[in-house]
Amino acid sequence: MKIQPIVNQPVIETERFDLRPMQRSDLGLIEMYASDPRVAMTTSSIPHPLPPGTIDAFITRALSEPRDEDVWVMDGLKSGGAEVMGVITLSRLDRNQTEVGYWVAPAFWNTHLASDAVKALVTTNPLGNDTMFASVYHDNPASAKVLTNAGFVYLGDAETYCLARDAAVPTWTYSRKL
Repeated sequence: MKIQPIVNQPVIETERFDLRPMQRSDLGLIEMYASDPRVAMTTSSIPHPLPPGTIDAFITRALSEPRDEDVWVMDGLKSGGAEVMGVITLSRLDRNQTEVGYWVAPAFWNTHLASDAVKALVTTNPLGNDTMFASVYHDNPASAKVLTNAGFVYLGDAETYCLARDAAVPTWTYSRKL
């Protein structure tokens, strides 16, 4: 018998879905979605092809204490949706700031899922931050719209290394005072 650790992280409820802490049982679906090149290419941290054990290690980090990043699964079971539709994270930075990261499984693109998830994190501010930051690749304007719809303000251009692309990719950077 394996005992799952209790993660000190709130469940954030929205009308359509819950943002809940990750569970070991999420491994299969997250691995399936993260291995999709369309998902990996929109993130800086998911390699493609996905090496064995990558998602298991990600879940282990998400369940650990202490941790530098809180991870929530977009869980749509409450409204008849899928148990895993995407992932959203808050990575701790210095000076009471965090960086928001998210991805949505392609089956749920264009459903406002990411917008609702980011707005829920901003509204609840579960870590009590002063500022949230986020960046998106220039070739992903839909994610830029998600951020501006949640009240993020454009700061400027930068570059972020993308594991799946094996290259530095131009980004737009945004912030939101809380």
